[in-house]
Amino acid sequence: MRIPKWLFVAAPIGFAVFITVGGWIVMSLWNWLGPELFGVRQVTFWQALGLLVLCRILFGGFGLGGGGNRHSRKSRDRMAERWMNMTPEERESLRQSWRGRMGFCSSNVDTESKTNEPMS
Repeated sequence: MRIPKWLFVAAPIGFAVFITVGGWIVMSLWNWLGPELFGVRQVTFWQALGLLVLCRILFGGFGLGGGGNRHSRKSRDRMAERWMNMTPEERESLRQSWRGRMGFCSSNVDTESKTNEPMS
């Protein structure tokens, strides 16, 4: 596939516009809400861009798709297929290993041994 030449000019300009608008929006919202709600100082445009980058680092993307989502449909379908091909013994063994790693309680808990006493 051949990339049009105009895209080499339009892409950086579009990126700069996106960053500028995003920084301006963050700055405006912060300076409008922050001082009155939280008693914080106003921020400059560059500090707002820093907040935008920090949010990107902490919380992930800007919703533009792509990326390596490990819970993608393809990986879920592959796991479902593996699960369906397992024997009941293999499934129980996998459940036990999950419980051990993630601290889950056993699903076969004896309900008669539980009491309804409040914890102190």
